[in-house]
Amino acid sequence: MTPTITAFEASPDGGHGLARDMPVRWALEEVGQPYDVRLVSFAAMKEPAHLRLHPFGQIPTYEEGGLALFESGAIVFHLAAHHGGLFPDDADGRARAIMWMFAALNTVEPPVVEHDMAPFLDAGKPWYDERLSMLEDRVRVRLGELSARLGAADWLDGEFSAGDLLMVSVLRRLAGSGLVEEYPNLAAYVARGEARPAFQRAFAAQLAVFNASSGG
Repeated sequence: MTPTITAFEASPDGGHGLARDMPVRWALEEVGQPYDVRLVSFAAMKEPAHLRLHPFGQIPTYEEGGLALFESGAIVFHLAAHHGGLFPDDADGRARAIMWMFAALNTVEPPVVEHDMAPFLDAGKPWYDERLSMLEDRVRVRLGELSARLGAADWLDGEFSAGDLLMVSVLRRLAGSGLVEEYPNLAAYVARGEARPAFQRAFAAQLAVFNASSGG
């Protein structure tokens, strides 16, 4: 059965592949699973039909047969667990890949998202520059730690895994800030992720939706 995911009818990410359906699309492409997309408006996301799928009124959701999931990390985990290519074959390697999935979403992403949202929430306020500097320093702490762990390796733990997919997705949110570029091995790491054919297919699919919605 072909799964269906939801995505923004008109994404606010400016066509940069940052909306939350992107890691799900990427995972689907990595495992070779065809999928359908149902586009939803911001208004429809708050309607009862969508809230039955996602109680917080967000995207993405994932439906396959009688299974309905929300949260991009949970969906990526489900795909990795039921298809080859995103988890190592050995139990210890799988456990470490799951560890990196949690690290990406629970340890690295929170300061990244706070930094990402600051210009929208705080720009123009008298303390904005001081706050932004503080947020940048918080992000640098995590990037420095991640850079030290990655070292000269291509991926976080041997071969590419769901942990890398989510970590690269998180780091991409810093595009344009110059922060990732302060750590050359992390910049190269993100570039390797973006160069994967599965990423390119997922990005093109999401960009096509943005272009259609914006008349591009």
